[in-house]
Amino acid sequence: MRMSTNRFRTALVVGAFLAAAAASGQQTARAPGVARLLILSKNERMLSIVDPATLKIVGRVPAGPDPHEVVASADGTRAYISNYGGGQYNTLTVVDLVNQKSLGTVDLGALRGPHGLDFAGGKVWFTSEVAKVIGSYDPATNKVDLVIGTGQNGTHMVYAYQDLQRLVTTNVGSGTVSIISKRSGPRPDWDVITVQAGGRVEGMDVSPDGKQIWAANAQQGTITVIDVPSTRTKALDAGVNGANRLKFTPDGKLVLVSTLAGPNLTIINPADHTSEPKRIPVGRGAAGIQIQPDGLRAYIACSPDDYVAVVDLKSFQVVGRIDAGKNPDGLAWAVTR
Repeated sequence: MRMSTNRFRTALVVGAFLAAAAASGQQTARAPGVARLLILSKNERMLSIVDPATLKIVGRVPAGPDPHEVVASADGTRAYISNYGGGQYNTLTVVDLVNQKSLGTVDLGALRGPHGLDFAGGKVWFTSEVAKVIGSYDPATNKVDLVIGTGQNGTHMVYAYQDLQRLVTTNVGSGTVSIISKRSGPRPDWDVITVQAGGRVEGMDVSPDGKQIWAANAQQGTITVIDVPSTRTKALDAGVNGANRLKFTPDGKLVLVSTLAGPNLTIINPADHTSEPKRIPVGRGAAGIQIQPDGLRAYIACSPDDYVAVVDLKSFQVVGRIDAGKNPDGLAWAVTR
């Protein structure tokens, strides 16, 4: 069948338009400075890629079995997801954020129960609960190139200083925090210091100046504050029983604590430990926390309610919700560089 001249011209115009739109989308995805919020749905085993300006999902990628935490590479082109399984699984799922597709998994061998993740020095830092270690995976060589034992039960969350001179982890089963420092000298080595915290210590963050570690103790509802140089500790009665995650804002002026045992997000002023924390109702319970680099908004994974709450950190109000699948948990921020 012959196509009329007008229809032929229309087809050419539409085809050119679609090609230009596709090219524009590709350029937008690759353009420097493009920010994306990453949300894991544990029940749906899915990673949602969200435009934070519109709160719309722009892509979804399979996240592997029992995904718990996610972290983005420094250039914002890759995401790494821990497949936890309570110690049953031993993989990291790798996602191409530009083309929005899975790149398969990293086999961690005997390092089972990977959970906490961080990205520093071009490497993915992860915990293994079963092996009681922190490890690093080098994407350039596709190898695990370092394993450091904590000797503690439930090595769970991890924070890597960007200069790679110090690592921090919480050990849920032992109720401790491990501070792992690189030893100077001709042979690379690490010193591990174990600090007593509280029952089921889990959520943890390091102050932006690197001088304090704050760790939330789920059993007591307290926060253990550790002075990094001296390892001296003090306990804050924050009233956050069932605490799950803890995050500093980028300017260090606020600390956010989530709990799966209550409806409120707790916000603390770290400069004044005696002031009453703010309590913001976000849902029936909450887990993962992610804060924008500009500190204006926080994203709270309200796992029991199957949404992520968007909290304005100026008005301290919930200003939006993102429906990103059942049982959301791990969150990350990716910026294309």
